[in-house]
Amino acid sequence: MMYWLYEFREWLTAHQWISDDAALYKILNLFKYHTFRAGGAALTAFALSLMYGERLIRKLISLKIGQPIRTAEEVHKLHELHGKKAGTPTMGGILILSAIVISTLLWAKWDNIMVWTVLFTTIGLGALGFRDDYLKISKKNSKGVSARTKLVWQTSVALVAGLLFAYAVPGDENGTTLRALYIPFVKNAVISDMGIFAVGLFALIIVGASNAVNLTDGLDGLATGCSITTSLAYAAFGYICGNAKYSDYLGVAHNSLANELPILAMAMAGACLGFLWFNAHPAKMFMGDTGSLALGGCIASLAIGCKQEIVLALVGGVFVMEAMSVILQVWSFKKRGKRIFRMAPIHHHFELGGWHENQVIVRFWVLSLLFAMLGLATLKLR
Repeated sequence: MMYWLYEFREWLTAHQWISDDAALYKILNLFKYHTFRAGGAALTAFALSLMYGERLIRKLISLKIGQPIRTAEEVHKLHELHGKKAGTPTMGGILILSAIVISTLLWAKWDNIMVWTVLFTTIGLGALGFRDDYLKISKKNSKGVSARTKLVWQTSVALVAGLLFAYAVPGDENGTTLRALYIPFVKNAVISDMGIFAVGLFALIIVGASNAVNLTDGLDGLATGCSITTSLAYAAFGYICGNAKYSDYLGVAHNSLANELPILAMAMAGACLGFLWFNAHPAKMFMGDTGSLALGGCIASLAIGCKQEIVLALVGGVFVMEAMSVILQVWSFKKRGKRIFRMAPIHHHFELGGWHENQVIVRFWVLSLLFAMLGLATLKLR
């Protein structure tokens, strides 16, 4: 919507109501630039999170929407560490999701199919998370939506998004579409057109990322902080991918529609930063699956949109660590009858090893920042 102010300036100029050197002309001209609108989206999302965070907490408390903690019978040691968190308001992801959507609609161009595809994925998975959180709260346990229903919902949203990315998003001036496969350290596309297999790959990435962020959301502010660094990295990737000059210089795929993705990525960063105000240890509010599934879908969609989906394994290294720890733990217990970690996801392994919760969180944030920087470094290694 803010972009319309720039178009309004063009209309005023065409009708000679303002001149090129007028102050209003120069002010309205700012809304043409993606960087300005990305900054505006971040500030808007941050402000919305701060403005409505306390109100949401009070509302959730009044509705008795508290986090159910696993019982001592299920895992006694973890219950000793986290039992005091029982009853903390959850479903705070509503705040993150709302801030992202409102900020994006305010600052991004509405004629960009990529923007709508990322929003569709984010909202679709956020709705699944909302349903999951609601069932956990209403039934007073930690089960929520069944694994089968969850997977079907995630896959359905991911497949629709994959189809939109693969076939609804037009290619660049050279005819290269999002169906091309790029990998780190290689300048040109490894596969110029994956065809229908691209849809499967995109769906796999979206489902995997949403579950990985969901698994990471086990400590106060852990997933929130890691999401901030990841979104900032993809704001940079999106800017480069959408700029013909920079993408050519760095040897990355170019798509002019990707120039709006930094606005969405910065809206996500701002929303998470504002939410962290209330989610930092000791958390006054949890994001729940409403937030974690939505953030995972948003991150994956941003990665696909700027053709850096393979690099996501590096940029989102903490999320990968968390997901792999669960996979390895389950495999080892089934095959060997032994556990690799004290408990999975891996952040609980370090907790049970004697690390204070704050130590785990901050150290994982540091790792997330390093992973994001390494991911950006791949731009020069081609």
